[in-house]
Amino acid sequence: MSIELDAVSKSFGAVEAIRNVSLTIGQGEMFGLIGHNGAGKSTLFKLMLGLLPASAGAVRMNGVPTSSAQFRQVRRRIGYLPESFVSYDNLSGLEVLQLFADLKQVARAECGRVLRRVGLAHAASRRLHTYSKGMRQRLGFAQVLLGDPELIFLDEPTNGLDPEGIADFYGILHEAQGRGATIVITSHILADIQDRVDRLVILDAGKVAALGTLADLRSRQVLPSHIEVRLPPGGADKVGPALAHLAGVTIILDGEHATIACAAALKAQVVAALAPMLLDVSIREPSLEDLFLGYGGHHARAH
Repeated sequence: MSIELDAVSKSFGAVEAIRNVSLTIGQGEMFGLIGHNGAGKSTLFKLMLGLLPASAGAVRMNGVPTSSAQFRQVRRRIGYLPESFVSYDNLSGLEVLQLFADLKQVARAECGRVLRRVGLAHAASRRLHTYSKGMRQRLGFAQVLLGDPELIFLDEPTNGLDPEGIADFYGILHEAQGRGATIVITSHILADIQDRVDRLVILDAGKVAALGTLADLRSRQVLPSHIEVRLPPGGADKVGPALAHLAGVTIILDGEHATIACAAALKAQVVAALAPMLLDVSIREPSLEDLFLGYGGHHARAH
């Protein structure tokens, strides 16, 4: 299922939460939506889900406007996990899932399969008040998967999950994507999503600050690559002279280790110049968090 936002704005009184946002998300794409608190991520989610009307512009899914009567049928093919999944503590995990199955008009028989897929089969009969935060998050993800939705919205979905749980979560998402599902995901844990989304948008004060693949954003920001090297005794004195012919290179020496910051186009020349003296080398490209900060997301959390 594709999504199209055409010059969408949303105001709450005098506050303009979303400002003239235009973007298209293709079918089968895993799309990241990032921005600091107050950037407009949750508002944009609600606009795309049809939970809020746009003040200006249009939101369409597979060409169907979210403001139209026909959108009710489209909405049945959508799965959504809000940032905080809340349900009835006195119900068991299976009963909660059966409730969602009834709401979605999905056969209850599917609940057991979905609970197994998210690793909760052992806790199906336990009351929700005994669930940990991570287990509640898995249950919330389970209700998203009911009915094999064609479009999945996930708001901070890895809250409370341990590293194994996060890996399982993305494994399930890639299975859904393999079936053709479109996935829109927002996360503050930028390191988790940077190598998993196909494209992403960075929101800043309700506007699109950047849109594209991670490679696109790196090329536009022109942030330096960092080459970290380990040198033999006495090697540190040779680094400066070896790189003197390269302009715009910054060298930080720390005993037998050196970090060289340079433009991406110079990486090969730096490594070639230092090759005779290298004991070890690693290259760190700008992370999504580096890019986020560079595009104005100054309130990003460090993870």
